[in-house]
Amino acid sequence: MNLQDKVAVVTGASSGLGRVFSQMLVERGARVFGLARRQERLEAVREALGERFHPVVCDVTDEAAVARAFETIRREGGRLDVLINNAGLGKFGPVDRLSVEDWDVQVATNLRGVFLCTRAAVPVMKQQNAETGFGGHIVNIASIAGLIGNPNISAYNATKFGLRGFSEALMKELRDDGIKVSCVYPGSIATEFFQTSGSNPAPNAMTAEDVGRTVMHLLETPDNYLISEVVMRPLRPRG
Repeated sequence: MNLQDKVAVVTGASSGLGRVFSQMLVERGARVFGLARRQERLEAVREALGERFHPVVCDVTDEAAVARAFETIRREGGRLDVLINNAGLGKFGPVDRLSVEDWDVQVATNLRGVFLCTRAAVPVMKQQNAETGFGGHIVNIASIAGLIGNPNISAYNATKFGLRGFSEALMKELRDDGIKVSCVYPGSIATEFFQTSGSNPAPNAMTAEDVGRTVMHLLETPDNYLISEVVMRPLRPRG
């Protein structure tokens, strides 16, 4: 896909990977609707990236808020070519000390949020496919924790394993509608994620820019060429 003048939605756009995805899309000429809960952070991204970035305050776990956000995107953007389901969080710890609230917020953000945004985007992409022969591209940001279970991250594992299954089923469901679905599984990345997860990144973690360049490559592949899964890790995580 040539990203010039395409319309993209990035969830969790106010920091970390989401901000980097937004920046790289804007640099390629796309219009980006960035979803996040924190308005002041979204406004800071807008100031940095310019008029091609459109802040949309939205809690992706809230069905009504997602519906309103995607109605705004349809009205102002006129189309929808890319959805990057990036919003996610982790709350790590032993299962017998994990609170129900920490379980619920991970399931709500990492799975329910992806479902709500995808459900809102797909009808627009299907209509585009009917009109032009290509619908768009959905990229789900999972984690290496969607492939490998490890102690003290059982809830996070469950959500990312779930996202893997959702993505594979979605890919098979939507490919005949001209909609690509890719799921990426990054290892340790140096972002704010670890400030709230209760864990520390590897000393020599990947950068958000490393992951961003790979996601841009996925989006810029020819329309009939689909990379459905990508695993990425730091080569020497401990330096």
